[in-house]
Amino acid sequence: MSSDTGSGGAGGGETGTRLLARPLNWLETQTEQVYAYVLLLPAFLLLAAIAFYPLIQTFRFSLLRDEVDQADPFGAFVGLDNYVDLLTGSARVPRQFVDVAFTSGFPFIELGTPFFRQALLVTLAFAIISVLFETLIGFGQALVIDKEFYGRRWVRVAIIIPWAIPIVIQGMIFFLLFNPTIGFGADFMQWLGVFGDNPLASSSDSFLIVLVADIWKTAAFMALLILAGLQSIDRGLYDVAKVSGASPWQRFKYITLPLVAPALIVAMLFRTMDAMRIYGLIDATAGCQTVPSLTCLVIISLNQTRRWATASAVAFLTAVVIGVFVAVYLIGLRDTEGGL
Repeated sequence: MSSDTGSGGAGGGETGTRLLARPLNWLETQTEQVYAYVLLLPAFLLLAAIAFYPLIQTFRFSLLRDEVDQADPFGAFVGLDNYVDLLTGSARVPRQFVDVAFTSGFPFIELGTPFFRQALLVTLAFAIISVLFETLIGFGQALVIDKEFYGRRWVRVAIIIPWAIPIVIQGMIFFLLFNPTIGFGADFMQWLGVFGDNPLASSSDSFLIVLVADIWKTAAFMALLILAGLQSIDRGLYDVAKVSGASPWQRFKYITLPLVAPALIVAMLFRTMDAMRIYGLIDATAGCQTVPSLTCLVIISLNQTRRWATASAVAFLTAVVIGVFVAVYLIGLRDTEGGL
């Protein structure tokens, strides 16, 4: 009996080995692209579990009616009514958020603009301007710290320090700096004629403060990602270009910029996604009623009015806008890598 058991165990082991060998043999016959997709499959499944499922649930909640007077926050199915109300400006949110346009002073928001369009325009303006300046400043910082010079290590540390500061502390720094009763920043900007008496109470002034605070912090992030792309470039290409008589601008235009473009686009993609979700810095510096953003609108709809369906609709529309930006960046990345 022991012999049969042993042979049975051995047979089971051989069967298991054959079952394991089949997918391995199948993988060996596939192309590198298929092999890469198989290796990425666990990551895709994990992403679906932690990202796509909540997004689907958010969309499902956005199709229901707000029931703020009942214990159950969701009511009957209303289809796309919440989206229509948001886009037409008839959705119900706290009054102070709706009235932002009357005192904002934003040059790109007209008087009486519906609150969702206010938040969308402010968020788009913030994302575009911040990512543009962060890319330019980060690129310049990366070019500097990519060179060999004495003290380069300390320069790198100095560039990274702003990125290491938590968002809440960063917001409090700029809040205290531009507080008219505490900081000196407000008086200095008033002397220059840029800000009014209380910049933290003005939407346009607060928008500029939040913008500068974000650029100050996250330009270092761009510099680090772009630096990784710069250091992957073969230095021999520059030697050949120098021998050929290429000027510094020509070396930058025909070697540095094309070869660092994939890393640059990825860095801009990450920063754009992060900028479109701006909330913590606004809340810690000026407040959502002063500088409305899409994420601020989600938080206000959820916490102050308990309108879960409206908040879900705003959150899903924010995800759609971010998805459009991601698609544009991915197309640009594909074209760039194809050109290389």
